Amino acid sequence: MNSWISRAGDWLEERLGWRAAQELIEHKDVPIHKHSIWYYFGGMTLFLFGIQVCTGILLLLYYRPSAETAFESVQFIVTEVQFGWLIRSIHSYSANLMIATAFVHMFSALFLRSFRRPREITWVSGAVLLFLSLTFGFTGYLLPWNKLAFFATKVGTDIAGVMPLVGPFLLRFLRGGDEVTGATLTRLFGFHVAVLPAVTTVFLGLHLYLVQKHGMSSPPSIDAEAVPRMKFVPHFLLRDLVGWIGAVAILAALAALFPWELGEKADPFAPAPAGIRPEWYFMFMFQTLKYIPAKILGIDGEFLGILGFSLLGLLLVLTPFVATGQRREGRVDRLALFGVIVVIYMLVLTTLGYLS
Repeated sequence: MNSWISRAGDWLEERLGWRAAQELIEHKDVPIHKHSIWYYFGGMTLFLFGIQVCTGILLLLYYRPSAETAFESVQFIVTEVQFGWLIRSIHSYSANLMIATAFVHMFSALFLRSFRRPREITWVSGAVLLFLSLTFGFTGYLLPWNKLAFFATKVGTDIAGVMPLVGPFLLRFLRGGDEVTGATLTRLFGFHVAVLPAVTTVFLGLHLYLVQKHGMSSPPSIDAEAVPRMKFVPHFLLRDLVGWIGAVAILAALAALFPWELGEKADPFAPAPAGIRPEWYFMFMFQTLKYIPAKILGIDGEFLGILGFSLLGLLLVLTPFVATGQRREGRVDRLALFGVIVVIYMLVLTTLGYLS
């Protein structure tokens, strides 16, 4: 038996070189310090993305992406397909939880300055993955073709159309026409299940490769050479596994106790219902645009707001190349202070959006 396994291993090694990957995994380790808890959110985000892929594939078996059949197909999934309601609820809840863990992962990397040399591209690829996660949320919101999603998508695409020069083109590109119609649904479906997964696979592969190549960084305040380390396999991976099991338990509980509602079918000719608002991860931007005056020095207020958020997004991506200075002992960490202000701003505006 052992000789058969050995021959099979040799056969695979000759063709795949799998032992090199095995040795790489065996030598991978993780620094242990008081901030190590933040390392788990990267793996958690990856795990939740895997849940998204698996549940999304199951939903695709029954979903039909057209204005005439989308709502009915989702209704069939949640009422007729065995455990269909559970799969849809887990898909929806895990999408929100994935974006939440992605935000925590990004801000923890920012506060720990994990973007320092030579991890600049690791940070850039991670920032792009965060934006892709938000885009997944936007493109998937309309797919059930219910009333709330229809008008929220209309508002969201209207905001994109405010941009000068490219606004009209961007509006038609997202909608597949001048209005939100079945063409919009089909177009966003194509982005959600084909374009975005392909782009995400490329950046996710790059991000994981760079994390493997450079390892997990230690905070600047900790001597990376002196800090103790643990093996990734099995010690850190088992701790990751505990978090994943906990996440599955939370998702199952939410799906069982609070199944994701379907609502009413979208009617393009009906008036917009009161209280239209985006998902929570867009709420702080939506609420900010509501507070900005219509005109500022003769310039459209919405345009200035969108321009400001676009510049902040660009600044986020370029953080490793902008925040090049070293933190000095006894001085306030300006980058951390800016990050805290941004987090508080997002939390406050999101809360105000739900209370208003």
